Order: sequence, then C-alpha cells, then structure tokens
Amino acid sequence: MATTIRRAVIPAAGLGSRLLPLTKATPKEMLPVGDKPVIEHTVRELIASGITDITIVVSEGKSLILDHFRPNPALVARLREDGKTAYADAVEEVGELSWQGHITYLDQHGPYGNGTPVLNAARNFGDEPVLVLWPDDVFVAAVPRAQQLIAAYEKTGCPVLALMPMEPADSVRYGVPTVNEDLGSGLLRIGGLVEKPNPADAPSNYAAIGGYVITPGIVDELAEQTRRWYEHRSGEIYLTDAINAYAAHHAVYGKVIQGQWYDTGNPLAYLTAQFAAALADPEYGPHLRRLAAEAPDQP
Repeated sequence: MATTIRRAVIPAAGLGSRLLPLTKATPKEMLPVGDKPVIEHTVRELIASGITDITIVVSEGKSLILDHFRPNPALVARLREDGKTAYADAVEEVGELSWQGHITYLDQHGPYGNGTPVLNAARNFGDEPVLVLWPDDVFVAAVPRAQQLIAAYEKTGCPVLALMPMEPADSVRYGVPTVNEDLGSGLLRIGGLVEKPNPADAPSNYAAIGGYVITPGIVDELAEQTRRWYEHRSGEIYLTDAINAYAAHHAVYGKVIQGQWYDTGNPLAYLTAQFAAALADPEYGPHLRRLAAEAPDQP
C-alpha cells in the first residue's frame, strides 16, 4: 500500500507503573492481548497501513521487545525438524515483521515525558510527516486507526490527532480538544488540548487517545521545549504541549476514529482488552462465554 507517510515512532520506554508488579520484569508492551503482545498489535497495524520504517524507542529493561521481533532461524529449524510446522510458521512470521516494517530501535535519552522519544527519533524524519502510536492501545477496526489518520493527513496536510467520543465524567483521564470546526466525516479543526479537565470545564466530548500524525513544526516545538528544560531543569516534555503551542498559530485537526479502542495501561483496562480478545477468538470465545454464564455470583 503506497502512502504519503512511511515513517512511524512507537515510544516504548515507559515504566508501566500502573501495572506493577506485573511489569517489574516484563515490559508492559510485552503483555499479551489475545495471542500477541500488545506492541505487536501496534506494529501490525502500522505495516497494514503502509508504514515501511518503524522506530521503537526503548529504555533499559526492554530487551524482550527486541527478542520478540528478532528472527530466530535456529528455533524455526528445530520446530520443523520436530514436525511442529504450525509453530514454526508462526515464529517465522513474527520475525518477518522486522523487515516488513524495517524496525529499528533507539535508546531514549533526555528529560522525562512522552515528547522526548519523538524528539530522539526526529533526526531521521527530515521534512516528512510521521505517525506516533503508543504501544498500549489496541484498536479493532475495519480500517486500521493508522490508516484513518493517514487519510486525514492526506486531506488536510496538517498535524492530526486521534480522537474518540467520551462520557463527560471521563474528561479527567484524557486530553480534551477544543473544537473550532466540524468538517464532517469525523474530521474536526481543533484549537488545542486541555489536559484532564473537570467535566464542567471540558471543551468538548472527545478524548485524545494517543495516535498522532506530526509534522516538522511539531518537532520544532518539542526541540524548543527541550531547550528551555535544560535551562530550568523542571517539568517534563509532553507532546500535547508542543501540539498546543503549534496550534496557537497553525492548523491542527482531529480525526474521530471508527472502531473499538482498548487501552491496556491500567489493570482494569488491560483485563478488559484481554477478555474482549478472548471472547472474539473463534476457538476460545464460545467456551469462555459458557464459563462466564455458569460462574456463581460473588457475595
């Protein structure tokens, strides 16, 4: 699939604090949702959307991510010798994602904050637009979320944020966009983001959910934030701050994503995503539904 956007960044350097102690030794990005670690869902989404260069920004303790995507011919050969062809094919197919997405890895360095990994990877961007997807989101959609964001960029030529409708009470959990204009078909002109407002102060009923198309102007704002951080050594570098600064003088759009979003960043959300994936499995789903129906009520 030819696309105007060919690069993507997956920030994967976070500690996964909300899932401790589960993430003490296992990176949160490697926790399974269905039969795949959550980061593999993101990688597959990007490849299915035409992305050919994926940078995964990692930190200490994330070697399992590299091991998962690294081809393992010795294991494949042993499985084939043992007649375990289906397992061999599955292991080989995961390894092929490395070259399909031309996956490279970059160690994070610099101030805390989710804007830092994007700036770390920006040296490879040139003047190109770039997708940024967090690896703790899973989308189930007829058209991949990444592809929806790319289509919105192709229509506007401007930075784009992934949005989903939210209940007003949930505004305290998300960045909430100010909507300047509704252009139809889920495309919104936005004036900025308010981070985790109280419901009464929320400027809209949409949540920004961690998918972005960023342009060189956003990278410039991140670089300026980082320059100021080194002068004062306080706070963190946030991508939303850079988007807000850019939106003060330039056009920024939001795209309401069509599909089902599963967050995996906290215990209840992770269990929900895992349960939904299990129920959707044609082999395991029927059994789990029977199990749930037969489970005794808890006192």
